[in-house]
Amino acid sequence: MAEHQHRPGFMPEKGPGGPSTSQILAVITLFPVGGILLVISGLTLAGTLIGLTVATPLFVIFSPILVPAALVLGLAVTGFLTSGAFGITALSSLSWIVNYFRKAGGGVTEQMEHAKRRVQEGAGHLGQKAKEAGHGIQSKTQEATRT
Repeated sequence: MAEHQHRPGFMPEKGPGGPSTSQILAVITLFPVGGILLVISGLTLAGTLIGLTVATPLFVIFSPILVPAALVLGLAVTGFLTSGAFGITALSSLSWIVNYFRKAGGGVTEQMEHAKRRVQEGAGHLGQKAKEAGHGIQSKTQEATRT
């Protein structure tokens, strides 16, 4: 006649069998492992606190040296990382440009030939102007030497 009532916050009672053998072995195995890990973490905390207690006066004494050294080291690392990021950005940009021109195909060669002709015309025009300027300077020099 005893009815099982479910109480909130408690696991329902198991039947007459109880926990299985694998569950008992897991608990027996994991309790010592958990205890050992807890002891190791406590020892690590104690060691850290002792080391900090010993090192704090040294940090205070050497802080005029350590703080600038840490700043210089941090800025150097930041500089190297930034230059690397800029280098990777430049390489990816160049790669994108090369791939863009490769995909563009035949239209690019015509554009390049047109640009090449325009540069040659501009160079020829510039050469002509340079010759004219040279002749003008030469004639003025000859006039100046005559007088």
